[in-house]
Amino acid sequence: MDYAVIMAGGTGKRLWPLSRQKRPKQVLKLLEGQTLLRKCFERLEGLFDFRNILVLTNADYADVVRENLFELPKENVIAEPAVRDTAGAIGLAATILRKYDNRATMAVVTADQILEPTDAFEEAMRTALGFVHENPEALVTFGIQPTFPSTQLGYIQFGQAVGGKTAQNKVHAISAFKEKPDQQTARYYLDAGQYRWNSGMFVWRCETILRQLADFLPESVEPLRNIQADWGSANQQQTLQEWFPKLPKTSIDYAVMEKAEQVYGISLDCRWLDMGSFAALADIVASDANNNSIAAEHSELLDCRNDIVVTEASDHLIAMIGVNNMIVAHSKDATLVCPIEQGERIKEILEHIQKHKNGKFL
Repeated sequence: MDYAVIMAGGTGKRLWPLSRQKRPKQVLKLLEGQTLLRKCFERLEGLFDFRNILVLTNADYADVVRENLFELPKENVIAEPAVRDTAGAIGLAATILRKYDNRATMAVVTADQILEPTDAFEEAMRTALGFVHENPEALVTFGIQPTFPSTQLGYIQFGQAVGGKTAQNKVHAISAFKEKPDQQTARYYLDAGQYRWNSGMFVWRCETILRQLADFLPESVEPLRNIQADWGSANQQQTLQEWFPKLPKTSIDYAVMEKAEQVYGISLDCRWLDMGSFAALADIVASDANNNSIAAEHSELLDCRNDIVVTEASDHLIAMIGVNNMIVAHSKDATLVCPIEQGERIKEILEHIQKHKNGKFL
């Protein structure tokens, strides 16, 4: 049977003060009252029975995730007791699914991305699922057609087409995974035409990915075996608490995808945004006549240009006069004001808040 696993563990520090330790970016209601997590779930509804959708998230976020996805059975939201990166999270999900379905195929998606149109995503996902059904040893990833020479994203090099029933969704052998490049290399990748942005989405058989983890990350075998043995029993939570933190902290790309042999890719030619910053948010929300990106129910801007204005509060007015090229982000107990070009320094100010305010506003 086919299952979907939503990875929803990221904190989104670059969206502070909206995103917090107890309230991550994927549950912020910034997209016309909807959350990134909700939009991700809705993209999957046409492909998977909702009972076959799992969400992996940080233990601190489990309740708010369940509240946002109220349709899901409570047990479908799996709370990770520690941060172990994508290899551990994927291993955990595959282990759980494999216990109950030894022929399970899992699609891994992330909760903090915008993909439009949905039809393009659905067609690519169906192609990937079909390819894995026919080739059970295959590991399939999705590459995003790049639109500019990004130095903030990893790249995948596509090789020869080996499958796929339509020109838009050919399945290609993957030649290489590339780390975040410098500007010159990124320009080369864009011009070459055979490179795609690494989306962090995958499709594979649970049995296959667990075998690959055993081969390339043998330290994961004992923790996952013990977790699987007690999953569904009275000892489930205790065993998860004990063994999950013992998994190696590493990404699935580094642990498996860069080393495995049968790795394939499908190109997604669609609007794709990784919602990791206020600048990315500005690419999603509509701009006014002065290029101000406003995600706020109430705002009044006078002689303001190129600003990003954000609040979830429906009863709060943000008023600005003569402000240009600034981020203004309001929450109930903290407000951020900074030049857009210094948005990358948000993590730096969070360190100061941790030091001087004992983490109160984090």
